Amino acid sequence: MELAARQEGLVSTRQCEAAEMSVDRLARMARQGRWVRMSTGVYDTDPVPVDHRERRDLFEHRRRRAAWFGLLAYGPTAIAVGQSALALRDVQGLPVHISPEVMLPGGRPRVGRDGIAVRQYDAGLPTELVHGRRVARVVHALAQAVPHLGRRHAVAVLDNAVHSGKVNRAEVETAHDLARGRRGVERTHPWWQLVDGRAESPLETWARLECLDAGVPPDDLQREFHAPDGRFIGRGDLVWRLPGGRWFLLEMDGAEVHGSLGAVYSDRTRQNALIADGGVVVQRATAEDLRVPGRLGDQVAGRLRRAGWRPADERASDLSRHSVE
Repeated sequence: MELAARQEGLVSTRQCEAAEMSVDRLARMARQGRWVRMSTGVYDTDPVPVDHRERRDLFEHRRRRAAWFGLLAYGPTAIAVGQSALALRDVQGLPVHISPEVMLPGGRPRVGRDGIAVRQYDAGLPTELVHGRRVARVVHALAQAVPHLGRRHAVAVLDNAVHSGKVNRAEVETAHDLARGRRGVERTHPWWQLVDGRAESPLETWARLECLDAGVPPDDLQREFHAPDGRFIGRGDLVWRLPGGRWFLLEMDGAEVHGSLGAVYSDRTRQNALIADGGVVVQRATAEDLRVPGRLGDQVAGRLRRAGWRPADERASDLSRHSVE
């Protein structure tokens, strides 16, 4: 079962036979509902439907499980590519539901089955080992995945890959170059320029995109605030400079980071300290605020404009004009 745990609960017939489990026993386990047959040669050792599993990392589990399904269905020489490779490397920002993507040795074509996409890439695709299986390197996986993603998920994936240190900015440009010419990449060219590795979560990326679209790009991300005595008070996720030396902060609360009771108390203490002298205005938001496209961006834009905020280039222009005068 240790092997199954590493593979998100999945095992192959080949692996079971290597562990001296007969095909008859496998069939019996499936008939009894103890294991679930997912495809020819692949079983799920957890009979509970995925959506009903009580896991804190359920979304990540779903994605990694899809990636392992593709690898196990096509045998030990299959290579995880695209979104599957990113899921196995724990890159955040992917859609909740991803399709398994594999490449076969030599890049040879083959018709996919059971929802698994068999991709054709260069035979010399650079790979690395993850739990003993070949996975496309993150730079190449980004080039493969981004053309198949929407803007929101594409930028979030790129942001997270940079933030987590899996790639640097130069490698993002390399991935963009590798993606050129692929089907679907044309619409993505502007997205690669939006990458900002300071985003600490996909929620922050999505909020930033909403604000960009609403015409109120943040002046800063992850800005630190200190008390007059130099004591650190807190950090703002998305930050705008208001007239009179004041600040507007948009704080994105993800369930994994802010959901515990201790985190709630910590957030409240931090927010109270930030707003104590009236110099900081804080708006908190969650994933629910992002469900209706444009709603959060419009809310933030309205509050900023009522507070007299103007874009940085306009403020810089005013300073330049006053200095000349």
